[in-house]
Amino acid sequence: MPNRAGLRLMHVHAHPDDESSKGAASTARYVAEGAEVHVVTCTGGERGSVLNPRMDRPDVLENITEIRRAEMDAAREILGITQHWLGFVDSGWPEGDPKPPLPEGCFGLVPLDEAVERLVRLIRSVRPHVVTTYDERGGYPHPDHVRCHEVSVAAFAAAGDPERFPDAGPAWQPAKLYYHHTFNRPRTQALNDAMVAAGLESPYAERLASWKPEPEWDARITTRVECAAYFGVRDQALLAHATQIDPDGAWFAVPLDLAQEVWPTEDYELVVSHVTTELPEDDLFAGIDAPVA
Repeated sequence: MPNRAGLRLMHVHAHPDDESSKGAASTARYVAEGAEVHVVTCTGGERGSVLNPRMDRPDVLENITEIRRAEMDAAREILGITQHWLGFVDSGWPEGDPKPPLPEGCFGLVPLDEAVERLVRLIRSVRPHVVTTYDERGGYPHPDHVRCHEVSVAAFAAAGDPERFPDAGPAWQPAKLYYHHTFNRPRTQALNDAMVAAGLESPYAERLASWKPEPEWDARITTRVECAAYFGVRDQALLAHATQIDPDGAWFAVPLDLAQEVWPTEDYELVVSHVTTELPEDDLFAGIDAPVA
């Protein structure tokens, strides 16, 4: 097992539960190898829908903010991470045609520099070598995910510039920036086909039927991190978010051993690198020597 002591990884996510649904097995692997992993959660998830029928109760709905924080605490312990709240309010998922305006004061409407400064302050304090976030589509078009992308990319660039936000601490430039590509179409198709071949009902058939192939988008994946041994840890972290994750739902429809065999990696796109690395990669820390100041 590689020794990652001295290396620091920061994931920037929109809501509590995103850290468990995107890159959690990679996180668990790097924690096990000795890296310091930090998760930044931009919002409290206050406007998230309750997606687990068991939790769709008045007492849960009335205390959703506190409950989602407690769920994040539980997931944090399972993953072995340090977690930071950026302190903004969930924008919610706008529904309707046309969609209604976002609620006043939410993350999606916060002035960009206000959110960037908060994240720059954290980056300069934690001094991560690698930062991950969402692609320009947000992974999916939730306003908080798109905003998270915008804030993360801007903060990655600004953190190393002493002229930007001079009151936010000494400049620190992370070496690499990645986008998550966990939910890519080739992975989904491979898992679907394996389920069908095993005589099982695939949770992905309907999604794939309406998912237009985009080979050029899938080709953006540069880095596949082997982490199948940690899929079980990922699943436990997911289950900690009981308001969001139905244990009988699609998240767990694919048997663990089948998922480990068919697609044993979590996938990323290297967007910026200030170190020399060779593509394709199998490691987010490729090109970064440990320990590093």
